[in-house]
Amino acid sequence: MYLALLVIFLQCSGLYTQERVFTFNTVEIKVQPSVKVKNGAPMSIVCHADISKSTDFQLKHNFTIFKDGKLVFMTVSNKGDAQYEIPMARSSDTGEYECTVEAGGKTKSSNSLHVWVTGMTKPILTAEKKEVLEGEVVKLRCELPEEVPPLYFLFRKIKMNSTPKEKLVFEPYRNFSVVEFSVEEGDNILQFDCFGRRNVKLEFESSEYSNKTLVTVREPFIKPTLNAKPSSNITEGDRIQFECSTVVARMRDIEIILQKNRTILNSVRDEKLLKYSAVATLEDSGEYLCKVEQGRASKTTKLNVVVSELFPKPILAASMSKLDENKELTLSCSISGFRKANFSILRKNSNGDIWLKNSRNLTMRVNVNDTGSYICKAEVKGIVKESRPVRINVYAPVSKPTLSVVSGLPEVVLGKPLRLICRSVMGTPPITFTFYKGNEVKKVVINDTYATFLDENIRPNDRRGYKCDARNNHSSGMKTSNILNVTVIVPIRNASLGSIPYGEVEDGSEIAFLCSVKEGSWPIHFRIFRKTDHDVLLYEKSENADRVVWHKEAMKRQDTGTYYCMASNRANVDVKSHPITISVILAAWQKGIIAAFVLIPIAGAVTLTLWWFLCKKKKAKGPSMEMSGSALATNLTSEKLTRQHNDGDYYTGSSYIEDSENHMKSTDESNGPDLESAEVEYTEVEVSTLDPHRAPEQKGTETVYSEIRKS
Repeated sequence: MYLALLVIFLQCSGLYTQERVFTFNTVEIKVQPSVKVKNGAPMSIVCHADISKSTDFQLKHNFTIFKDGKLVFMTVSNKGDAQYEIPMARSSDTGEYECTVEAGGKTKSSNSLHVWVTGMTKPILTAEKKEVLEGEVVKLRCELPEEVPPLYFLFRKIKMNSTPKEKLVFEPYRNFSVVEFSVEEGDNILQFDCFGRRNVKLEFESSEYSNKTLVTVREPFIKPTLNAKPSSNITEGDRIQFECSTVVARMRDIEIILQKNRTILNSVRDEKLLKYSAVATLEDSGEYLCKVEQGRASKTTKLNVVVSELFPKPILAASMSKLDENKELTLSCSISGFRKANFSILRKNSNGDIWLKNSRNLTMRVNVNDTGSYICKAEVKGIVKESRPVRINVYAPVSKPTLSVVSGLPEVVLGKPLRLICRSVMGTPPITFTFYKGNEVKKVVINDTYATFLDENIRPNDRRGYKCDARNNHSSGMKTSNILNVTVIVPIRNASLGSIPYGEVEDGSEIAFLCSVKEGSWPIHFRIFRKTDHDVLLYEKSENADRVVWHKEAMKRQDTGTYYCMASNRANVDVKSHPITISVILAAWQKGIIAAFVLIPIAGAVTLTLWWFLCKKKKAKGPSMEMSGSALATNLTSEKLTRQHNDGDYYTGSSYIEDSENHMKSTDESNGPDLESAEVEYTEVEVSTLDPHRAPEQKGTETVYSEIRKS
């Protein structure tokens, strides 16, 4: 029974659970009346959730609305809609809105929606002061109370009959801005206003202009007056006096300055009047400026002064501007249309002008040290004027130039450039140097005391000499150097080394080495080396020839090795030959001695061996035995030997030696025991065969068995 109840309960629970199934279809967000709302108008943000349910059951919805990612509204409802009311929309309500709905453990969000509240509130402008002095500043504050930063503020300074001055300020973190405008000279009644601006979706939106604020300006002092006494048109030599004055409200920190061409001539502080006087000169003509300053306030007045010329500048004339030393020079100073003046003639110097004479004219005999610039001065009524300088050049004649090679020696290596220098010890610069190769002009140089020439076209058989000319403005004219002949050095080319005999030489014999070059200027320095662990110099010599021969006597075995030679000349380039190999071999007599030392011991050994054999043989023949010459004995012996050979007895060799002691002493003894039954003894002897055409040499050992018969 309980089991049945449990089954029924589970089925009912499953049916209940199945009935509360739901799902989100969409979540939408809308704006009423539209996504673009005017500033101050009402606005509603509506969030709608579209949900599908398995049955009709109540479901709680948690609605959350965000603006630019920040929470602005939240509510709980049984309905599928929620509404966020904004009675008066402001520009600060502009932004991206998004709605999120949570129900039954499920959450879904809408897409974002941009809402733009058009129009901005009117800004409010306030001024710190309503009345200011010239030179002070006006401090302004512009505020957009209902707007949210970032914001731009534009301030305007409006003056009668002039273009307004503007200042733009960006405020990233506040909805107001403060600026200062300076009050300048000529500002009387000023008006100020401002407006705001913001950036929405890459578009700028501006507010209307603020209220206008009026500011009154008072002068701290009046514009100064500037006068020149006796007049602004005077003659040089007269004294002129300037007076600059003003009227101030308060004397503290007042300053008057007199200027000409940005140069301050005089100044006073905490006074109403400035005075300045000087003797007028032509340079005093021009515009003068009087400036009065107090704090930031500044006012100026200008006056133009004309100074007439009392007398013109003097003119200095020279009898000649270029002349030889020891010549006479006359300088004359004059003033056009004016004769009553005090004249003096001077020579310019970096350390100060050198006075020569208080006179209109000067005559002198010049030398080189008198070269320079000369002036004359004229003085009338305390006014001193100076003439334009006159340049005088005094020339000493050039000395005979010397032409030489820069490197020192009058020679050049073929293929390299030749640098020549031409010098003239004496002579006033500038000096004109001319270089010649043969009679052809190669280069013209203007310099002080020397000049150089680089000849890059050097040929081996070029025999043209070099010379140079030197001249200046002296009347003596041109001087010519001696002719310089330059030796062209041909570098060494293709060195080679040979020997006689070549390759092999007998010990103790002489050898000749020949080192030669294919091309090169004499003298040539030859060196012959032998290669070892380090190259050994064997011979060196300088020759006025393209080859050298070195005879080396008594070559030895240790002289075997590799040889090479090097050649060089004044081109300072070492040219190396290919190496050759020399082998020192034994001489003929050395070979004979060696052969004698080897063969004599061998011949002696053979001779001793033969002598020993002959001696042994002689001792074997005794007086009790005599040789039998009968044919029977010979036959018997031959038959015996033949039988022995045929019976397989031991026998080697091609001959034998019969011992005479093996025969009977007399014929009577032949009747003795039978030969067949006689006792035979065999003896082994060594026999050497000699070749009469060769040195004694042991060829082999032969064994001969002799029959020794005993009775």
